[in-house]
Amino acid sequence: MKQTIKTWLGAAALVLASSAVTASVVRAEAPDVPATPNVAPAPVATGGLVDLTAAAESSVNSVVYIKVTQTGKTQRVQTMDPFSDFFGDFFGFGNRGPQQREYKTPDRHASGSGVIISTDGYIVTNNHVVGDADEIEVKMNDNREFKGRIIGCDETTDLALIKIDAKNLPAIAIGNSDDLKLGQWVLAVGNPFNLTSTVTAGIVSAKARSLGANGIESFIQTDAAINQGNSGGALVNEKGELVGINAMLYSQTGSYSGYGFAIPTSIMNKVVSDLKVYGTVQRAVLGVQGQDVSNYIDAEKAKGNEIDLGVIEGVYVATVTDASAAQDAGIEKGDVITEFDGKKVTKMSELQEAISKHSPGDKVNMTYVRDKKEKKVTVTLRNTQGTTKVMEEVDLDQLGVSLKPVTEEEKKTMNIDYGLSINAIRNGKMKSVGATKGTIILQVNDQKMTTEQDWEEAVKSANQSTDRTLWIKALTPSGRKVSYVIDLNE
Repeated sequence: MKQTIKTWLGAAALVLASSAVTASVVRAEAPDVPATPNVAPAPVATGGLVDLTAAAESSVNSVVYIKVTQTGKTQRVQTMDPFSDFFGDFFGFGNRGPQQREYKTPDRHASGSGVIISTDGYIVTNNHVVGDADEIEVKMNDNREFKGRIIGCDETTDLALIKIDAKNLPAIAIGNSDDLKLGQWVLAVGNPFNLTSTVTAGIVSAKARSLGANGIESFIQTDAAINQGNSGGALVNEKGELVGINAMLYSQTGSYSGYGFAIPTSIMNKVVSDLKVYGTVQRAVLGVQGQDVSNYIDAEKAKGNEIDLGVIEGVYVATVTDASAAQDAGIEKGDVITEFDGKKVTKMSELQEAISKHSPGDKVNMTYVRDKKEKKVTVTLRNTQGTTKVMEEVDLDQLGVSLKPVTEEEKKTMNIDYGLSINAIRNGKMKSVGATKGTIILQVNDQKMTTEQDWEEAVKSANQSTDRTLWIKALTPSGRKVSYVIDLNE
């Protein structure tokens, strides 16, 4: 059973709420909402209690069971027969050295949940549920089964969008997570421990909770029971509207012991919209690093320093990135951001959530405090590359090569310890710069290439950098050292 520990809080751990058999800031546009949404009637108070039956009955049909398979990989290992020295000499075979053998690792399986958000088969789930999947099986509440395909994944928010080929599906109505109130009743719908179509109830315990688990997070905290297998499931309000995607739990044991956490729809809507249109998230960046003002003041007091910033809530700016939106707007170290896009900001998670609703190029009003004086400024948000242009996902197929780790024979022949050999090449960026079949790639942007995953990560990292360039060191089939430069903008 997979228990991915994200961070420690006392003796408890944050655990991704998916089940595994083996290891496993432009204005947001909401994804398509069905013409006849799966909305429950307004709850009726009976004896002072909220009736959640209609919300449960409507939302349970919009939550699916997801089973994923990660195909085992074939690997080469070097083995030595422990009796080769003795029996080899005894029977006259000589001293046989190490031998290469291939073996296939077992397939890995995991399960989780997903939420149907459109009648034509779009389903939202967590990145940690389907991000590494080679096969995706989706089972509806009425027991129909479909093959799923990934539209896009976003590791930063732990969200993913998949698609099944079906029509007239019971899509859930999407609510506004910003309207949630502390103490409001919510339902968690999912498939914990492979127990399909499970509904638990609780209240909103906190909002804009930051746990240090994802790059961007502003979790809804709830005491509705969330267990492994609930990942990607729905958090719904009394009307049966989706207000969050269940993601993880807080536990000492790996099972529910008090609190679960969901990604709000205010973040989900923008991510889903971008994945559908671009295949990658058009993420806006302000260009500051910092912390909650309260945490900063406490840390300084612990050092014996008395701090008076003029405010006790907001985001303390510790660093301003060069050539960023914040720097261009005149933000400096020591400033305290108190309002963003008309919304009060009391802590970093709220600022992250506010920025996540926007895209590069958006102009946003921001309020900050400097030397105890309030100032207002308009910032033009940028992307991670420092521009306001649309970021395109680099398709590895555009590079036009198939790679495999070098063999022991190639290592010996080329006098190298690592590398990726081009075993097939077609028209693409690599061929255009002169690479051929048999070329061995040693380094990309100073990162050693030992596995195909190294190559994929290097390309992804370069795509998100400011210059979007691959600097490649390689060996030709004849052993000559060469360098290639690939501009991903072209």
